[in-house]
Amino acid sequence: MEAHTGDRLLTHGRTVGQHDKVAEIVEVLGAGGAPPYRVRFADGHEHLISPGPDSVVQHTHVRKQAPETP
Repeated sequence: MEAHTGDRLLTHGRTVGQHDKVAEIVEVLGAGGAPPYRVRFADGHEHLISPGPDSVVQHTHVRKQAPETP
């Protein structure tokens, strides 16, 4: 999993009736975009989280890749 500041972290509900949770990634603490992440929820609450397999990163914009060298 790789994320950058400003991306969103979507955590799927684990049981029937539990809603998905969406948070903004405000700080990436791992090397190369790896967890843990400091996230902020819509209500302003912040958490330090290492997401599990029920989470996905939603990138907020396309990042340029370096051109390949021959």
